[in-house]
Amino acid sequence: VLINAAGVARPVAEFDEETYLNVIDINLNSVMRCSMAARELLKAAHGSIVNFASMLSYIADPIVPAYGASKTGVIGLTRHLAHAFGPEGIRVNAVAPGYHKTNMTKPLWSEPIDAERIASRTALKRWGTVDDLVGICLFLASPAAEYITGADIVVDGGYVSGTT
Repeated sequence: VLINAAGVARPVAEFDEETYLNVIDINLNSVMRCSMAARELLKAAHGSIVNFASMLSYIADPIVPAYGASKTGVIGLTRHLAHAFGPEGIRVNAVAPGYHKTNMTKPLWSEPIDAERIASRTALKRWGTVDDLVGICLFLASPAAEYITGADIVVDGGYVSGTT
């Protein structure tokens, strides 16, 4: 199993070309590099790749254009690799997390007003935790998902499906 979970965001700074390209390189190009590096091992094991996209592949955030573009690109790359690697017995899927309490989102969840605004928009009325992502990754990597490839699954507590 290969889990491509790299992700950085540089709010506002992503409008600078160098920062934009750096975010794209980390969030998107690394997925291709790691997938190609692991391809032969995964082929021998009929393995699985789980790529991390983002709910910002589905909705816009005006201060992170490179993050949104790169994570949208991860979904596209996931689909293409699913077809390229599928004949070799490798499944490739993506998980698109919403707002989860991580170091990257700490500036939001550590501010009570921002934290409540985000939690109240989810159907579950709470932030996600890293543990909320474990089950879907285990499922996609397991034989229970052996006929699933090229899929992207949003894990956001209902944020994207709701209204503001």
